[in-house]
Amino acid sequence: MTTRLPGPKYKRVFDRGRSIKGRLLVAWRLDATDADRQAGVVVSKKTFHDAVDRNRAKRLLREAYRLLVKDGTAPEKAEWIFIARCGIGGKSCAEVEKEMRWAMSK
Repeated sequence: MTTRLPGPKYKRVFDRGRSIKGRLLVAWRLDATDADRQAGVVVSKKTFHDAVDRNRAKRLLREAYRLLVKDGTAPEKAEWIFIARCGIGGKSCAEVEKEMRWAMSK
């Protein structure tokens, strides 16, 4: 099973979920009995003008989530959407992972 959230489920998470705002990212969480352990990533052109920066932010978010799933920190019945903020620009994967852990504990 993949950990990527399919496109049609984004609207469901935004409509029914709740947001957690951090320095590096905004996390939207939807807990449901039929939810899988999946996450989606959103990085806007308005925040990151260069494609290189957008792609790096997406890679950081995906890798941090993958590591959290691997060590069992990510909740089982939750779907996530992570939105990158401009502060994520020069951060390492460990810093993004730490912020995701914080968001998941809320």
